[in-house]
Order: sequence, then C-alpha cells, then structure tokens
Amino acid sequence: MTSLSPPEWFKSSHSGGSGTECVECMRGESGTLVRDSKQTGGPVIAVQPHAWGSFVAALRCGTLEDR
Repeated sequence: MTSLSPPEWFKSSHSGGSGTECVECMRGESGTLVRDSKQTGGPVIAVQPHAWGSFVAALRCGTLEDR
C-alpha cells in the first residue's frame, strides 16, 4: 500500500511580507479549508468547491474591493 503524505497548508504568493493579514488554505475532501495563519490552532472554515472557485475568480478579476 502506498503511503500518502499529510496535506499541507499553503499561503498565497501575494501574501504580505509582514504576515499580519494572511490566511492559510488546504484542500480537503469536501472543499477548501481556510484558517488564520497567526492562530493555526484556531477555527477552520470549510468552503465548498463552487463557492471557493467563485471567490478565486472574483479575486483574479479584481471585482472584490479592499476593506
């Protein structure tokens, strides 16, 4: 039987250098998992694949405003 490596959290390559406003993501069985990079033991949000795809598409198109 082949052993799979554990999934790893990742940050966007566009994350700020200060590290104060980053989230980490990981692909899960039912979608994308998102957590605060400063509180890795804190809550995790599970986002369904369609919703995550829409979110990423909006980021790429620039349709989301900075807040």
